[in-house]
Amino acid sequence: MDLYSGTVDLPEGMSKRLDIYIAGHLRLMRRSQIKARRLSAEVNGKNVKISRLVRRGDRIHLCWEESPPLMLSPERIPLDIVYEDERVIVVNKAQGLVVHPGAGNAGGTLANALLWHISQRTGGLFDASDMPGTRPFIVHRLDKDTSGLLIAAWDAEALSFLADQFRARTVRKIYAAVVKGRPPLERGVIRANIVRDKRDRKRFTVSEDGGKSALTYYRVMRSAGDCSLLRLRPKTGRTHQLRVHLRSIGCPILGDPLYGGQGVYGGLTRPTLALHAKSLELTLPSGKSRSRFVTKLPRRFKKLLHPID
Repeated sequence: MDLYSGTVDLPEGMSKRLDIYIAGHLRLMRRSQIKARRLSAEVNGKNVKISRLVRRGDRIHLCWEESPPLMLSPERIPLDIVYEDERVIVVNKAQGLVVHPGAGNAGGTLANALLWHISQRTGGLFDASDMPGTRPFIVHRLDKDTSGLLIAAWDAEALSFLADQFRARTVRKIYAAVVKGRPPLERGVIRANIVRDKRDRKRFTVSEDGGKSALTYYRVMRSAGDCSLLRLRPKTGRTHQLRVHLRSIGCPILGDPLYGGQGVYGGLTRPTLALHAKSLELTLPSGKSRSRFVTKLPRRFKKLLHPID
C-alpha cells in the first residue's frame, strides 16, 4: 500500500474537491486512477468520500493500492514521427493501429512501438516502470481506425503538463472526414449531448435529456457526387463524438460500420473509416508559445472523393 499524509495548501478562502486536489495539486495520480487504485481518505481524522471539499489547513491522510506491474514489451513497429524532443513525441498514427494494450490487444499497439523507439534511442536505459499506470506515454487516444496526429510523453511531468491542457480544452484539434451527403450549412455547429446506446453498448447516440454535453464545429471543404469533405473541430472530446454527431445530421462518416457509413464509394466496396486527425495545436513542456503540427490527407481519402488537392 502507498501512503500520503499532509496539510492542504490552498489559498485562504478557497476550497476544492479532494479528488481534484489529489490529481491537480498533489499530482499523486490522475482522477481516473483514484477508483482503480482503491484510494481511501481521512480528513482531520475522519473517513471521507473523495468528493469532499477540503480547505487550507485540513489534515489529510491517503491510502491506495500500488499500481499493477507494467505488462508492456517493446515491439519493432514502424512509426511516422512528425516531431520529437527529449520530453515528447508527435506521431502520425497509421489507420488500424491500436493506441494502447487492452482486451484483445495485448500487443502490436502504439504503446509497444513507442517503448521500442525510446529504448533504441536511449540504448535501453529508459525505464518504462517509472511511468504512471499501465499505459505509459499516452496523453490522449484515437480510435483504431482513425489515423492522424497523436502526442505522447516521455516522463510523468510532461504527461501531466499535456493532460492538463486536454482537460482544460485548450488543445486545438482539427480533423478531416469524408461523409455521406452534404450538411445543411457550409459552416455549422453541432450541439448534442452524447450517451451510450442502450440497445448496443458498443455504440453511442445523441440525447436530449441526458448524457454528456458535446460540441463540434464543421465546415464543408468540397463535395463530389454524394460525398463531402469536411473540416471538423471538436470543442469537447467525447467517445465517438465526431462519428455520432455527423450521423445525427444525416452525414455519417464513410467506412463507419457502427454509424451507417458503409456502401460503395470511389470504387471501393468496403471503404475504411474516412476520419483523420489532421492538425494538433498545444503548448509543449519545453516551450512557452503554442506549437502546431499538420499532416497531409491520407491517400484513402483521394479514392473516396476525387480529386482532392
